[in-house]
Amino acid sequence: QVQLVESGGGLVQAGGSLRLSCAASGRTFSAYAMGWFRQAPGKEREFVATIKRSGDSTYYSGSVKGRFTISRDNAKNTVYLQMNSLKSEDTAVYYCAARPSYSSIVYYVRPSDYNYWGQGTQVTVSS
Repeated sequence: QVQLVESGGGLVQAGGSLRLSCAASGRTFSAYAMGWFRQAPGKEREFVATIKRSGDSTYYSGSVKGRFTISRDNAKNTVYLQMNSLKSEDTAVYYCAARPSYSSIVYYVRPSDYNYWGQGTQVTVSS
């Protein structure tokens, strides 16, 4: 069982930056692939980024690639999402997610791929 708590959301002007954190409980954080998703009002939850359990490989959606960076610190049981050059269309509730990972090949990009979810943190980008 993993519990996830996001933090770091807020209001920022377009072009600004925010850093989201997701703290995980449990002793086996390094066994989990981690992902960030977001959901805007009236829209489906969409994939943002994922990182493999060792932290050596990442994958991004096309809409954030080059602007967002996912990273993790397994010693601190924490995954991060650094968001730069924010746009109004990045406004959403951001969720982190976790799943046990036994593959060094597969990237998990669907919400249904993940077993555990945080409560979400609001990011609002004003134009």
